Amino acid sequence: MSIRIYGNRQLKTLPGLATRPTPSRVRQALFNIWQGNITGCRWLDLCAGSGAMGAEALCRGAAEAIAIDQSAPACRIIQQNWQQVVQPHQKIQVRRGGVLQQMATLSGTFDRIYFDPPYQGELYQPVLEAIARRQLLAPGGELAAEHDPQQPLPDRIPSQTSSGLVAVRHKQYGNTALTFYGNA
Repeated sequence: MSIRIYGNRQLKTLPGLATRPTPSRVRQALFNIWQGNITGCRWLDLCAGSGAMGAEALCRGAAEAIAIDQSAPACRIIQQNWQQVVQPHQKIQVRRGGVLQQMATLSGTFDRIYFDPPYQGELYQPVLEAIARRQLLAPGGELAAEHDPQQPLPDRIPSQTSSGLVAVRHKQYGNTALTFYGNA
């Protein structure tokens, strides 16, 4: 199976139901919301799946993109997809492993973070708390968490080491919801 992104580029996806690619209308809506904030940004793609969101960010001028996924086959697909779109001035990195463990090794902050875990998984709260605690979101940056609209995410993610994260907007596109967070 394949999907198309910005510039009519075709990306590979994993066969079967191992990953759930973000629907094209959700990708388009997200990049319309973040329009003007992608060029030159540092992008973090958590539970990256096919890497389509990061590939889209690279196509739109992100300076750097880092993907984290637990699946070895997914990481191979992400690497292949990103190699198709990366420009010489851009940096890419694909990290295989548990998202919490890999996040603990990250340095610096990210202007845009996209988080798309398995909807029924138990990753939302611990990952959002880790982002707040480790202060991975840059000042003025934004994080988008994709989730089931029937399972809303909290409006505030407190942290003992920072002011935490606060939901700045909620969007719903059919069976997909996005909750956007900024620094509190």
